Amino acid sequence: MPECQLIRPRPANTRPIRVRQVKLREQRVRVSAADGEIEAIVIEPVGRRPTQGVLYYTDIFQLTESTLRTARRLASAGFLVCLPEIYPRELPGMALEFDDAGKQAGLAAAAHTTTAQFDSDCAAVLDYLQQRGDVDRIDAVGFCLGGHLAFRAAFDPRVASTVCFYPTGLHNGALGSDQADSLARAAGINGRLMIIFGSEDPHVPADARLQIIAALYAAGLQHVELHVYSGGEHAFMRDIGPRHDPMLTDLSLTEAISFLNGR
Repeated sequence: MPECQLIRPRPANTRPIRVRQVKLREQRVRVSAADGEIEAIVIEPVGRRPTQGVLYYTDIFQLTESTLRTARRLASAGFLVCLPEIYPRELPGMALEFDDAGKQAGLAAAAHTTTAQFDSDCAAVLDYLQQRGDVDRIDAVGFCLGGHLAFRAAFDPRVASTVCFYPTGLHNGALGSDQADSLARAAGINGRLMIIFGSEDPHVPADARLQIIAALYAAGLQHVELHVYSGGEHAFMRDIGPRHDPMLTDLSLTEAISFLNGR
């Protein structure tokens, strides 16, 4: 016979577990930029004023539901999260599929975007966040190519803290249609910086990670954290496909939220 487990009632003097409930509000906005508009999604908690705004850079697939799920988890920690499209000129209003066609479309859009255009768009979104009446501080996060964009956002003195999740192209300058000077400008980062990698990321292997961290310390940065998660593949936080690692995703978000909150 199968064993039966006796479930004892909870003692009357045991305190109930309290779960903090958070409801979120989402809206699409259009951010004025130097040569047009950038469509963005803003996610924020309902019922309390978030004082920290987070510029959230997506991966090459833009505003997918997978990305929005992660952004909602970040917003539920009390941040106002703003996700701009990273290709407003090439792929306005488009969320790409996680397949070969979507990948090629995202890479092609990057190849048609200059570093100066990426930087100009960043300044426009930071202007938008700065002009809001409910944001007192701005941070940045980004994933994959968006992690590289978040790194460049950290050059702006308005960005207090930055978290780059498995950023691509930092070690070799690959970003858009031209060579990016991101590592060479690392000394211009005044805020705090965290970079998260998976150990099995073919886009940023061990020698590339070593090059990145060496350049950051050579630049004199004092507030840098590097996290390398054993077994993590590239895009291990994307909750679609075989690369996804739920435990590493939870760990990464916990560390990132703690870091953005100043520890």
